[in-house]
Amino acid sequence: MEINKKQWYFHFGLLLIIVLMDLFSDYVYGGSKGFLRNFQLPLNYNQIIMYTATFTTYAVNYYFVSPYTLGKKHYWRFAIGVLFLIIIFGRVRYLLEEVILYHFTGKHNYFEESRKFLFYTFDNSIFAIKSILYSTVVYYFFEFAANQSRLHKLELDYNKAELNLLKSQIEPHFLFNTLNTFYTDLIDVQPKVAKDIYRLSQLLRYVTYEAGNEFMPLSKEIKFIEDYIYLHRKRFEDTLFLEYTVEGIVGEQRVPSLVFIHFVENIFKHGMINNAAFPAKIKIQITEREVIIETSNSISSSEKYTNTGIGKDNLERRLSAIYKEDFVLLYTNSNDVFTTLLQLPFKI
Repeated sequence: MEINKKQWYFHFGLLLIIVLMDLFSDYVYGGSKGFLRNFQLPLNYNQIIMYTATFTTYAVNYYFVSPYTLGKKHYWRFAIGVLFLIIIFGRVRYLLEEVILYHFTGKHNYFEESRKFLFYTFDNSIFAIKSILYSTVVYYFFEFAANQSRLHKLELDYNKAELNLLKSQIEPHFLFNTLNTFYTDLIDVQPKVAKDIYRLSQLLRYVTYEAGNEFMPLSKEIKFIEDYIYLHRKRFEDTLFLEYTVEGIVGEQRVPSLVFIHFVENIFKHGMINNAAFPAKIKIQITEREVIIETSNSISSSEKYTNTGIGKDNLERRLSAIYKEDFVLLYTNSNDVFTTLLQLPFKI
């Protein structure tokens, strides 16, 4: 989870409120004497130890347990994490109170039988649960705020992209009507050329109209990149060396639109695709829960092919807004070979 100053200020403010509430409680039940007792020597070390155990548990839950369980929707793992947090609270308090403080004062806070692990942990569970509850609520609060911010940014990026697309379109209806006219004129005399024109028309129609949705069926995204590859094969004929494979069942699984084309397009833009000894590769694996696309291609040593760029940054920003951290995106450039890997869970 991203740590920033605002969160630190919030945590510190919450800590301060809890301490002030305890002091106010002492005033309510003990009057001014009960309140001032907190600032008289010897200090109330047991209360200080309680605060230490409370905020240790709070921090562990907020920064580790919640992000890796609730953040990934693993609720049963969070339930197990709660048990460990209760144990952590008890062990921290026991170490500070019954070991270290006892070493200096010679006094135990718990009698001997109650210092056994199970009883001590159970007896402290009520204090631990309060700390866990505080930190979980705060975690959800910041997650909600972060999600709203990500969605707002994604919406702005999407609107900008849509505006740019509209600006770049020159009478798409005219273009499609013209292609359809060519298709009609050639279907009888040159059926192969006519089918290629129809395939191009379908590819352009998908980009212009259908793919405007945030998510599309996997089958349509696969067909789109296959049409894209097919047209490039027609263009390069026998000089294109590309291995394209799909493993698994292609169905109506929902994936972000026009994500896969980023990797396929990069091969044709920057990769060496005329080397029979080292053909470019595109491999798509589909399981019940996720889709994985891997690509590899050789590049010229003179090609300025880096792991950064506007396309990559925009893609990462978009995927982060949709999946947060629940995806894998890797770029590797080694020995003039560029490889990519994208692993996405299916959206329900």
